[in-house]
Amino acid sequence: MIVAPCSMRSLGAIANSLSDNLLVRAADVQLKERRRLVLIARESPLHLGHLRAMCAVTEMGAIVAPPSPAFYLKPVTSDEIIDQIARRAADLLGVLPPMARQWTDACRPPLSRPGGV
Repeated sequence: MIVAPCSMRSLGAIANSLSDNLLVRAADVQLKERRRLVLIARESPLHLGHLRAMCAVTEMGAIVAPPSPAFYLKPVTSDEIIDQIARRAADLLGVLPPMARQWTDACRPPLSRPGGV
């Protein structure tokens, strides 16, 4: 199950097993049954309470994945950034879509060495 975007309110409710709505209840069941749960946490900046909630859900078995753009893939449009974040979430869930672009040596910029060597 992927929760995207996951507000800090939802993350806190999941961390404390407060099944007061369908989203939090479904996430609670995922954790209870040891199924994958990916939370795309959207808040920034974070304070200690946010970090503790993230730590708690991670200890319970969830995966917290902030929607950080992969600029090393050199996206041109905002659609490419969104697509990459969605594909990463699917990969974390274990259902990698076909033709997903991932980091390879071809993406790595050439190293520049002192002296031009």
